[in-house]
Amino acid sequence: MNSDRSTGPLLGSPNRLKLAVFSANMAGGANLTHAPEAPRATWAESVRIARAAEDAGFEALIPVARWRGMADPARRDAHRSFESFTWAAGIAAVTDRIQVFATFHIPVTHPVSAAKQIATVDHIAGGRFAVNIVAGWNEDEFRMFGLEQREHDDRYAVADEWMTFLDRIWAAEEEFDFQGRYFQARSVLSEPKPVQRGRPVIMNAGFSPAGRDFAARHADLTFAMVPDPASAARIVPQLKAEVDERHDRKLMVFAGAHVVCAATEDAARREYDRMVGELGDQDAAANAIRLLIPNSASGDFDAAGMAAAAIAGFFALPLVGTPDSVVEQMAGLADAGLDGLALSWLDYESGIDQYARELRPRLVEAGLRER
Repeated sequence: MNSDRSTGPLLGSPNRLKLAVFSANMAGGANLTHAPEAPRATWAESVRIARAAEDAGFEALIPVARWRGMADPARRDAHRSFESFTWAAGIAAVTDRIQVFATFHIPVTHPVSAAKQIATVDHIAGGRFAVNIVAGWNEDEFRMFGLEQREHDDRYAVADEWMTFLDRIWAAEEEFDFQGRYFQARSVLSEPKPVQRGRPVIMNAGFSPAGRDFAARHADLTFAMVPDPASAARIVPQLKAEVDERHDRKLMVFAGAHVVCAATEDAARREYDRMVGELGDQDAAANAIRLLIPNSASGDFDAAGMAAAAIAGFFALPLVGTPDSVVEQMAGLADAGLDGLALSWLDYESGIDQYARELRPRLVEAGLRER
Protein backbone atom coordinates (compact mmCIF):
# COMPACT_ATOMS: atom_id res chain seq x y z
CA MET A 1 0.00 0.00 0.00
CA ASN A 2 1.31 3.46 -0.90
CA SER A 3 1.60 6.28 1.60
CA ASP A 4 1.58 10.05 1.23
CA ARG A 5 4.87 11.66 2.27
CA SER A 6 3.01 14.85 3.26
CA THR A 7 1.40 12.96 6.16
CA GLY A 8 4.60 11.25 7.31
CA PRO A 9 6.48 11.81 10.58
CA LEU A 10 8.27 14.96 9.41
CA LEU A 11 6.17 16.73 6.77
CA GLY A 12 2.97 15.76 8.57
CA SER A 13 4.15 16.82 12.02
CA PRO A 14 1.82 19.27 13.78
CA ASN A 15 4.71 20.77 15.77
CA ARG A 16 5.64 24.35 14.96
CA LEU A 17 9.32 23.50 15.47
CA LYS A 18 10.29 20.08 14.15
CA LEU A 19 13.32 18.33 15.63
CA ALA A 20 15.81 15.79 14.29
CA VAL A 21 18.87 14.08 15.74
CA PHE A 22 21.86 14.84 13.54
CA SER A 23 24.99 12.78 12.81
CA ALA A 24 24.48 9.90 15.26
CA ASN A 25 26.13 7.47 12.81
CA MET A 26 29.60 8.99 13.22
CA ALA A 27 32.35 8.82 15.80
CA GLY A 28 32.19 12.12 17.64
CA GLY A 29 28.68 12.73 16.35
CA ALA A 30 28.70 16.22 14.85
CA ASN A 31 31.75 17.17 16.95
CA LEU A 32 35.47 17.23 16.23
CA THR A 33 36.55 16.11 19.65
CA HIS A 34 38.80 14.02 21.88
CA ALA A 35 36.00 13.63 24.44
CA PRO A 36 35.35 10.03 25.54
CA GLU A 37 31.63 10.70 26.07
CA ALA A 38 31.05 11.55 22.40
CA PRO A 39 29.49 8.86 20.15
CA ARG A 40 31.83 6.02 19.19
CA ALA A 41 29.86 4.73 16.17
CA THR A 42 28.87 1.29 17.41
CA TRP A 43 25.68 -0.41 16.29
CA ALA A 44 24.33 -0.88 19.82
CA GLU A 45 24.87 2.84 20.46
CA SER A 46 23.06 3.79 17.22
CA VAL A 47 20.05 1.67 18.19
CA ARG A 48 19.91 3.20 21.68
CA ILE A 49 20.06 6.74 20.28
CA ALA A 50 17.40 6.03 17.64
CA ARG A 51 14.97 4.46 20.09
CA ALA A 52 15.53 7.20 22.65
CA ALA A 53 14.88 9.88 20.01
CA GLU A 54 11.68 8.12 18.92
CA ASP A 55 10.48 7.82 22.53
CA ALA A 56 11.25 11.51 23.09
CA GLY A 57 9.07 12.50 20.12
CA PHE A 58 11.73 13.62 17.65
CA GLU A 59 10.48 13.69 14.07
CA ALA A 60 13.63 12.43 12.34
CA LEU A 61 17.12 10.97 12.41
CA ILE A 62 19.58 12.47 9.91
CA PRO A 63 22.93 10.70 9.49
CA VAL A 64 25.97 12.17 7.75
CA ALA A 65 27.68 10.63 4.72
CA ARG A 66 31.40 10.49 5.51
CA TRP A 67 33.96 8.21 3.90
CA ARG A 68 36.75 9.42 6.16
CA GLY A 69 36.85 11.78 9.13
CA MET A 70 38.56 15.12 9.59
CA ALA A 71 41.05 13.96 12.21
CA ASP A 72 44.66 12.87 11.79
CA PRO A 73 44.64 9.49 9.99
CA ALA A 74 46.50 8.03 12.99
CA ARG A 75 43.34 8.58 15.09
CA ARG A 76 41.62 5.59 13.51
CA ASP A 77 38.65 5.57 15.90
CA ALA A 78 37.87 9.19 14.98
CA HIS A 79 37.29 8.08 11.37
CA ARG A 80 34.58 5.55 12.23
CA SER A 81 31.21 6.11 10.56
CA PHE A 82 28.42 3.88 9.33
CA GLU A 83 27.43 4.15 5.66
CA SER A 84 24.14 5.98 5.77
CA PHE A 85 21.94 3.83 3.48
CA THR A 86 22.67 0.58 5.28
CA TRP A 87 22.58 2.38 8.64
CA ALA A 88 19.14 3.75 7.75
CA ALA A 89 17.87 0.32 6.73
CA GLY A 90 18.92 -1.13 10.06
CA ILE A 91 17.52 1.78 12.06
CA ALA A 92 14.23 1.61 10.14
CA ALA A 93 13.92 -2.05 11.13
CA VAL A 94 14.28 -1.33 14.87
CA THR A 95 12.03 1.76 15.05
CA ASP A 96 8.33 2.31 14.36
CA ARG A 97 7.44 6.00 14.04
CA ILE A 98 10.43 8.25 13.46
CA GLN A 99 11.49 9.43 9.96
CA VAL A 100 14.82 7.87 8.99
CA PHE A 101 17.12 9.65 6.54
CA ALA A 102 20.13 8.61 4.53
CA THR A 103 22.59 11.26 3.41
CA PHE A 104 24.60 10.61 0.28
CA HIS A 105 26.84 12.28 -2.28
CA ILE A 106 25.58 12.44 -5.85
CA PRO A 107 29.04 11.93 -7.47
CA VAL A 108 29.38 8.44 -5.97
CA THR A 109 25.78 7.18 -6.37
CA HIS A 110 24.28 6.52 -9.81
CA PRO A 111 20.52 7.26 -10.14
CA VAL A 112 19.70 3.65 -11.10
CA SER A 113 21.47 2.38 -7.98
CA ALA A 114 19.93 5.12 -5.83
CA ALA A 115 16.41 4.31 -7.05
CA LYS A 116 16.76 0.70 -5.93
CA GLN A 117 18.45 1.53 -2.62
CA ILE A 118 15.88 4.19 -1.72
CA ALA A 119 12.91 1.99 -2.61
CA THR A 120 14.34 -0.89 -0.59
CA VAL A 121 14.82 1.16 2.56
CA ASP A 122 11.42 2.81 2.15
CA HIS A 123 9.80 -0.65 2.15
CA ILE A 124 11.75 -1.62 5.27
CA ALA A 125 10.64 1.66 6.90
CA GLY A 126 7.01 1.30 5.84
CA GLY A 127 7.09 4.68 4.10
CA ARG A 128 9.21 6.51 6.72
CA PHE A 129 12.39 6.86 4.67
CA ALA A 130 13.87 10.17 3.49
CA VAL A 131 17.02 11.17 1.62
CA ASN A 132 19.35 14.10 2.15
CA ILE A 133 21.04 14.85 -1.18
CA VAL A 134 24.51 16.44 -1.20
CA ALA A 135 26.04 17.68 -4.45
CA GLY A 136 29.52 17.22 -2.97
CA TRP A 137 32.31 19.35 -1.52
CA ASN A 138 34.93 17.15 0.24
CA GLU A 139 37.87 16.77 -2.15
CA ASP A 140 39.75 14.38 0.13
CA GLU A 141 36.85 11.93 0.06
CA PHE A 142 36.33 12.10 -3.70
CA ARG A 143 40.00 11.36 -4.29
CA MET A 144 39.36 8.05 -2.52
CA PHE A 145 36.99 7.25 -5.40
CA GLY A 146 39.37 8.55 -8.06
CA LEU A 147 37.06 11.50 -8.76
CA GLU A 148 38.00 15.11 -9.41
CA GLN A 149 35.87 17.83 -7.84
CA ARG A 150 33.69 19.76 -10.28
CA GLU A 151 33.27 23.52 -10.17
CA HIS A 152 30.65 24.47 -7.56
CA ASP A 153 27.68 25.39 -9.75
CA ASP A 154 28.42 22.57 -12.17
CA ARG A 155 27.87 20.12 -9.29
CA TYR A 156 24.30 21.38 -9.06
CA ALA A 157 23.81 21.06 -12.81
CA VAL A 158 24.75 17.39 -12.38
CA ALA A 159 22.46 17.16 -9.35
CA ASP A 160 19.56 18.63 -11.31
CA GLU A 161 19.90 16.05 -14.08
CA TRP A 162 20.49 13.29 -11.51
CA MET A 163 17.24 14.16 -9.73
CA THR A 164 15.33 14.44 -13.00
CA PHE A 165 16.55 10.96 -13.98
CA LEU A 166 15.66 9.54 -10.54
CA ASP A 167 12.14 10.98 -10.64
CA ARG A 168 11.61 9.48 -14.08
CA ILE A 169 12.73 6.05 -12.85
CA TRP A 170 10.12 6.16 -10.11
CA ALA A 171 7.37 7.46 -12.40
CA ALA A 172 7.98 5.09 -15.32
CA GLU A 173 5.53 2.27 -15.97
CA GLU A 174 7.59 0.97 -18.89
CA GLU A 175 11.32 0.76 -19.55
CA PHE A 176 12.90 3.86 -21.09
CA ASP A 177 16.16 5.30 -22.39
CA PHE A 178 17.72 8.37 -20.80
CA GLN A 179 19.98 10.70 -22.76
CA GLY A 180 21.27 13.61 -20.73
CA ARG A 181 24.39 15.73 -20.56
CA TYR A 182 25.84 13.78 -17.64
CA PHE A 183 23.91 10.50 -17.62
CA GLN A 184 23.05 8.11 -20.44
CA ALA A 185 21.17 4.86 -19.91
CA ARG A 186 19.32 2.25 -21.97
CA SER A 187 16.25 0.16 -21.16
CA VAL A 188 15.87 1.44 -17.61
CA LEU A 189 13.32 -0.05 -15.23
CA SER A 190 13.26 -0.40 -11.46
CA GLU A 191 10.88 -2.28 -9.18
CA PRO A 192 9.56 -2.00 -6.59
CA LYS A 193 8.75 1.67 -6.44
CA PRO A 194 9.00 3.43 -3.05
CA VAL A 195 6.12 3.01 -0.61
CA GLN A 196 5.65 6.80 -0.59
CA ARG A 197 3.66 7.87 -3.62
CA GLY A 198 5.79 9.56 -6.25
CA ARG A 199 8.96 9.55 -4.16
CA PRO A 200 10.18 9.70 -0.57
CA VAL A 201 10.87 12.95 1.28
CA ILE A 202 13.83 14.79 -0.28
CA MET A 203 16.15 17.12 1.60
CA ASN A 204 18.99 19.18 0.16
CA ALA A 205 21.98 20.05 2.29
CA GLY A 206 23.22 23.05 0.32
CA PHE A 207 22.39 26.72 0.88
CA SER A 208 24.50 28.43 -1.75
CA PRO A 209 22.55 30.21 -4.51
CA ALA A 210 22.86 27.11 -6.71
CA GLY A 211 21.91 24.90 -3.77
CA ARG A 212 18.86 27.01 -2.98
CA ASP A 213 17.76 26.85 -6.61
CA PHE A 214 18.11 23.06 -6.59
CA ALA A 215 16.09 22.83 -3.37
CA ALA A 216 13.39 25.13 -4.75
CA ARG A 217 12.87 22.80 -7.70
CA HIS A 218 13.38 19.37 -6.18
CA ALA A 219 13.34 19.25 -2.37
CA ASP A 220 10.69 19.09 0.31
CA LEU A 221 13.04 20.73 2.80
CA THR A 222 16.46 22.30 2.79
CA PHE A 223 19.21 22.54 5.35
CA ALA A 224 20.42 26.08 5.97
CA MET A 225 23.86 26.78 7.38
CA VAL A 226 23.20 30.02 9.28
CA PRO A 227 25.71 31.43 11.78
CA ASP A 228 23.19 33.25 13.97
CA PRO A 229 19.44 33.94 14.41
CA ALA A 230 19.74 37.34 12.75
CA SER A 231 21.05 35.69 9.59
CA ALA A 232 18.21 33.17 9.72
CA ALA A 233 15.64 35.97 10.02
CA ARG A 234 17.15 37.68 6.99
CA ILE A 235 17.61 34.63 4.74
CA VAL A 236 14.89 32.09 5.53
CA PRO A 237 11.68 34.10 4.94
CA GLN A 238 13.13 35.47 1.70
CA LEU A 239 13.91 31.95 0.46
CA LYS A 240 10.43 30.69 1.29
CA ALA A 241 8.81 33.64 -0.47
CA GLU A 242 10.95 33.07 -3.59
CA VAL A 243 10.02 29.38 -3.74
CA ASP A 244 6.34 30.18 -3.28
CA GLU A 245 6.41 32.88 -5.95
CA ARG A 246 8.54 31.09 -8.56
CA HIS A 247 7.40 27.48 -8.07
CA ASP A 248 4.06 27.77 -6.24
CA ARG A 249 5.15 25.32 -3.56
CA LYS A 250 6.20 25.29 0.07
CA LEU A 251 9.72 24.50 1.24
CA MET A 252 10.61 23.64 4.83
CA VAL A 253 13.91 25.02 6.13
CA PHE A 254 16.00 23.38 8.87
CA ALA A 255 19.24 24.44 10.52
CA GLY A 256 21.77 22.59 12.63
CA ALA A 257 21.95 23.45 16.33
CA HIS A 258 24.33 22.20 19.00
CA VAL A 259 22.91 22.03 22.53
CA VAL A 260 24.94 22.69 25.68
CA CYS A 261 22.42 22.94 28.50
CA ALA A 262 23.13 23.17 32.24
CA ALA A 263 21.49 24.36 35.45
CA THR A 264 23.11 27.80 35.21
CA GLU A 265 24.32 30.01 32.38
CA ASP A 266 27.87 29.98 33.79
CA ALA A 267 27.92 26.18 33.97
CA ALA A 268 26.70 25.89 30.39
CA ARG A 269 29.29 28.38 29.16
CA ARG A 270 32.07 26.59 31.06
CA GLU A 271 31.03 23.29 29.50
CA TYR A 272 31.00 24.83 26.03
CA ASP A 273 34.46 26.33 26.60
CA ARG A 274 35.74 22.99 27.92
CA MET A 275 34.32 21.18 24.91
CA VAL A 276 35.96 23.58 22.45
CA GLY A 277 39.17 24.53 24.27
CA GLU A 278 40.13 21.40 26.20
CA LEU A 279 38.47 18.57 24.30
CA GLY A 280 38.26 19.97 20.77
CA ASP A 281 40.40 18.49 18.01
CA GLN A 282 41.97 21.66 16.68
CA ASP A 283 43.80 19.85 13.88
CA ALA A 284 40.56 18.28 12.67
CA ALA A 285 38.88 21.70 12.80
CA ALA A 286 41.64 23.21 10.66
CA ASN A 287 41.24 20.35 8.18
CA ALA A 288 37.47 20.85 8.01
CA ILE A 289 37.92 24.57 7.35
CA ARG A 290 40.53 23.83 4.68
CA LEU A 291 38.03 21.61 2.85
CA LEU A 292 34.89 23.66 3.41
CA ILE A 293 35.94 27.22 2.60
CA PRO A 294 36.98 26.78 -1.05
CA ASN A 295 34.40 24.12 -1.87
CA SER A 296 31.14 25.29 -0.30
CA ALA A 297 29.19 28.53 -0.60
CA SER A 298 26.57 27.52 1.96
CA GLY A 299 27.55 29.62 4.95
CA ASP A 300 28.79 33.06 5.97
CA PHE A 301 30.77 32.56 9.18
CA ASP A 302 33.08 34.90 11.03
CA ALA A 303 36.56 33.55 10.30
CA ALA A 304 37.66 34.08 13.91
CA GLY A 305 34.94 31.75 15.18
CA MET A 306 35.30 29.08 12.51
CA ALA A 307 37.36 26.64 14.60
CA ALA A 308 34.94 26.71 17.53
CA ALA A 309 32.00 26.33 15.14
CA ALA A 310 33.67 23.33 13.47
CA ILE A 311 34.44 21.61 16.78
CA ALA A 312 31.04 22.08 18.44
CA GLY A 313 28.38 20.72 16.10
CA PHE A 314 30.25 21.08 12.78
CA PHE A 315 29.17 24.67 12.08
CA ALA A 316 25.83 24.34 13.87
CA LEU A 317 24.23 27.18 15.81
CA PRO A 318 25.33 26.93 19.47
CA LEU A 319 22.38 26.80 21.89
CA VAL A 320 24.18 27.37 25.20
CA GLY A 321 22.44 28.10 28.50
CA THR A 322 19.87 26.94 31.01
CA PRO A 323 16.81 24.96 29.90
CA ASP A 324 14.76 28.17 29.86
CA SER A 325 17.43 29.99 27.84
CA VAL A 326 17.85 27.17 25.31
CA VAL A 327 14.10 27.02 24.73
CA GLU A 328 14.00 30.80 24.37
CA GLN A 329 16.73 30.57 21.71
CA MET A 330 14.78 27.83 19.91
CA ALA A 331 11.70 30.04 19.94
CA GLY A 332 13.72 32.86 18.40
CA LEU A 333 14.82 30.58 15.58
CA ALA A 334 11.24 29.49 14.95
CA ASP A 335 10.22 33.16 14.89
CA ALA A 336 13.00 33.75 12.33
CA GLY A 337 11.22 31.33 9.99
CA LEU A 338 12.97 28.01 10.60
CA ASP A 339 10.68 24.99 10.52
CA GLY A 340 13.02 22.71 12.38
CA LEU A 341 16.39 22.04 13.96
CA ALA A 342 18.79 19.13 13.50
CA LEU A 343 20.23 18.79 17.00
CA SER A 344 23.55 17.49 18.23
CA TRP A 345 25.21 17.22 21.65
CA LEU A 346 28.59 16.13 22.93
CA ASP A 347 26.96 13.15 24.68
CA TYR A 348 23.95 12.24 22.55
CA GLU A 349 22.31 9.79 24.94
CA SER A 350 22.42 12.09 27.94
CA GLY A 351 21.43 15.02 25.70
CA ILE A 352 18.29 13.26 24.45
CA ASP A 353 17.44 12.26 28.01
CA GLN A 354 17.87 15.87 29.14
CA TYR A 355 15.69 17.01 26.24
CA ALA A 356 12.88 14.66 27.30
CA ARG A 357 13.05 15.74 30.94
CA GLU A 358 13.93 19.42 30.75
CA LEU A 359 13.37 20.90 27.30
CA ARG A 360 10.34 19.12 25.91
CA PRO A 361 7.92 20.32 28.66
CA ARG A 362 9.14 23.89 28.17
CA LEU A 363 8.79 23.63 24.38
CA VAL A 364 5.21 22.43 24.83
CA GLU A 365 4.50 25.30 27.20
CA ALA A 366 6.01 27.74 24.67
CA GLY A 367 3.72 26.45 21.93
CA LEU A 368 6.60 25.06 19.83
CA ARG A 369 5.71 21.40 20.38
CA GLU A 370 2.46 19.57 21.03
CA ARG A 371 4.14 16.82 23.01
